[in-house]
Amino acid sequence: MSAIRPAAVVVLAAGEGTRMKSATPKVLHDICGRSLVGHVLAAARELKPENLVVVVGHAREKVTAHLTEVDPQVRTAVQEKQKGTGHAVRMGLEELGGAVDGTVVVVCGDTPLLTGETLRQLAATHGEDGNAVTVLTAEVPDATGYGRIVRDGDSGAVTAIVEHKDATEAQRAIREINSGVFAFDGRLLADALGKVRTNNSQGEEYLTDVLGILREAGHRVGACVAGDHREIAGINNRVQLAEARRILNDRLLTAAMLAGVTVVDPATTWVDVTVTFEQDVTVLPGTQLHGSTHLAEGSVVGPNSRLTDTRVGAGARVDNTVSDGAVVGPEASVGPYAYLRPGTRLGLKSKVGTYVETKNAAIGEGTKVPHLSYVGDATIGEYTNIGAASVFVNYDGQDKHHTTVGSHCRTGSDNMFVAPVTIGDGAYTAAGSVITRDVPPGSLAVARGQQRNIEGWVARKRPGSAAAKAAEAASPKGEGEA
Repeated sequence: MSAIRPAAVVVLAAGEGTRMKSATPKVLHDICGRSLVGHVLAAARELKPENLVVVVGHAREKVTAHLTEVDPQVRTAVQEKQKGTGHAVRMGLEELGGAVDGTVVVVCGDTPLLTGETLRQLAATHGEDGNAVTVLTAEVPDATGYGRIVRDGDSGAVTAIVEHKDATEAQRAIREINSGVFAFDGRLLADALGKVRTNNSQGEEYLTDVLGILREAGHRVGACVAGDHREIAGINNRVQLAEARRILNDRLLTAAMLAGVTVVDPATTWVDVTVTFEQDVTVLPGTQLHGSTHLAEGSVVGPNSRLTDTRVGAGARVDNTVSDGAVVGPEASVGPYAYLRPGTRLGLKSKVGTYVETKNAAIGEGTKVPHLSYVGDATIGEYTNIGAASVFVNYDGQDKHHTTVGSHCRTGSDNMFVAPVTIGDGAYTAAGSVITRDVPPGSLAVARGQQRNIEGWVARKRPGSAAAKAAEAASPKGEGEA
């Protein structure tokens, strides 16, 4: 089918969505890294429409602010009172100056599974068949709540769409439903909307009545059947939200696996639509990948890792880790049980080990921070080893300060680096030191009190205790007495 560029796409996003039981407008609920309406906009943009209009109403300030973030070029029309889908489309056309020459596609803002490919098929069918209106339909196992497609028994042409609450028992037995997605001739649409009446159970202007008006005027009404009925599913409550999230997540993981990614357990792996992969990546169970995360060739992530806006280099290993806004270099090793905070940059073959937290830290090639440490606001050179239980003391209660550790340094366990401070290349620091002054290259820094043993202290101060008895048993006769 040839591609048809619509004159406009109108997205209906004015409803309150009371069944969501939420202070958040329905269309702003998130699945797989985008809002419901964000998914619809992404699909609509694949048509490259001349105009894209979102009709807003309930909580329009929140919805409009979100639209500005996700698609700054989108236009908005306001439906002050929700008087039906036909009224909403009229508001959308008024934003465009009234009648529009060319194809107008109307979609619902709560259908996140709708794809650009299906919209292209709808627009192409509409143009090739010369229809005044083409409705996207689907056959579903359970049509409860949906508008039924009524066809002519001889020609199969669409004669009407009847809302569930207005349908007869015979019509409710029909399984072909209206998706709420249409392609219209823009001029005919504007004219027909002026003829829509409100003599129905809701007292609203139904967009579906336009089909009957155009058919009675002698115009052709057609249909395009969606290949997968799940694409047209609208979200009305949190159960449906979860169902759609699972479907979309499965779709994303299937695409990744077909492109060369190993997903060991798709049932426990969750990804956003904005996550990207290279070939031969392995994603282990219990892993969540969000935002702009990118996994390079041969990297292994998981199990039980959550990465947000994180870039993982080729051949890197990230195990049981939470990472937000970090860059993990090629062949680097992270975890288990590490926390990479924004601004973390790990060099080639570097290591951030067990129970290590980093923030705004550049860690050089081959450098290791293996155990139980915090590295914040720091630059560490190449092939340096940071001892266990080290803390980069970067905050003085008011301001953050920076620590620099050079290349080929060896710092002792239980070190405190009180910023601002610099450790020169090749320097050592002794275990248990609190480093408050710069350490010249090649020096050994020792900053701790001298040890003093007070013999017999336990026997004098804790007589009769378990410790005193153990000390007495371990001491030569007479030693340990007061």
